[in-house]
Amino acid sequence: YHNILKAAEKAAIHKEREMDDMSEDLNYICKIIKRILNAVLIIGGIYLGCKLAVFYMPFLIAFIIALMIEPAIKALMKKTKMTRKACSIIIFVIVFSIIIGCLVWGIISLVSESTNLLQMLNLYIDRAYTQIQDAIGKLNITRVSVSKNMLSLTQDTSKEMLLKVSKWLTVFLNKLIDIVTSIPTIAIYIVITILALYFICTDRIYMLDFMEQHVPSKWLQKLGKHIREITINLGGYLKAQAILILVSFVISVIGLYIFKIAGLNVKYPLLYALGIGFVDALPIFGSGTIMIPWAIISACNGDLKLGISILVLWIIMSVVRQLIEPKIVGSHIGIHPIFTLIAMYTGFKISGVIGLFIGPIALIILKNIYSNMLDKGVMKSIFSRDYS
Repeated sequence: YHNILKAAEKAAIHKEREMDDMSEDLNYICKIIKRILNAVLIIGGIYLGCKLAVFYMPFLIAFIIALMIEPAIKALMKKTKMTRKACSIIIFVIVFSIIIGCLVWGIISLVSESTNLLQMLNLYIDRAYTQIQDAIGKLNITRVSVSKNMLSLTQDTSKEMLLKVSKWLTVFLNKLIDIVTSIPTIAIYIVITILALYFICTDRIYMLDFMEQHVPSKWLQKLGKHIREITINLGGYLKAQAILILVSFVISVIGLYIFKIAGLNVKYPLLYALGIGFVDALPIFGSGTIMIPWAIISACNGDLKLGISILVLWIIMSVVRQLIEPKIVGSHIGIHPIFTLIAMYTGFKISGVIGLFIGPIALIILKNIYSNMLDKGVMKSIFSRDYS
């Protein structure tokens, strides 16, 4: 009887241990599923947020401009002892005047240069094709052992590529002209952006208090830390990039217009400057991506003066950027270029050209949210039993 009781006791203890192990495994699986669902929801929220940012672009532009002029408002408040609203209105009027002046000049110049480029585009494509043909014709077939079929294939490929470039440029320039000349739509966007900028500048404290009052306290406790870090890091990143791009764009515009006045072969300075600014805005890339090949091609075509001038302008832009970047950026985002490149490619596949900018921004947000997980290791953090 004693042995039977002992055996039953052992069986009960063994069964209890098995139940505890099953319960522990079930809790572990539930935690893993919860972590994965949490990550999916956050990524989905960032994707939706990026889509909404594109949809509400005037407000995003107003927010970025407000971040840029906030130090000027605070400096004016400190020196004059005036109220925030009065200082905001003064700075707002100055910024508003500059924006309107730049827009008027930009619209007139863009329409003029885009129209002229469209008229001359076929001629430029023919010249480029002729130069490619001449370069292929100068190849010594016997020395480099290039077959006639390969040369023919190269000629056909270059012709097809130039035709595609011509078609893409034609579509792009036509769309640009349509956008720039659609006065009612542009007027609505400008008015909304200016009004949003005014309210953000003058009523910033009220807007922050309003958000704190209407957002549930539990949300604030859980998300407050992440929101503050993301706002500081992402806002600082956007502000720094906007200033750097603006500086590069202004230097390139001034330099290219000087080249045009000096009689160099720069027919579309504003379009060139916009292209340089666009590439300079992309992470990893820089103004040299356009300017160095441009200088080399100009020099190879016999325009050595223009090639040297473009290189000098690029050196000036690079030096100025290197001087001001440490003061403006403050700290690097700490993301390896390969991950930035992956984020740009992913954004491009999802949202097109706009995705090139949205991808790195989404990556910065994810890095801030999952900073602890990244420090410990993503897979280890998800599948570890002691992760909280």
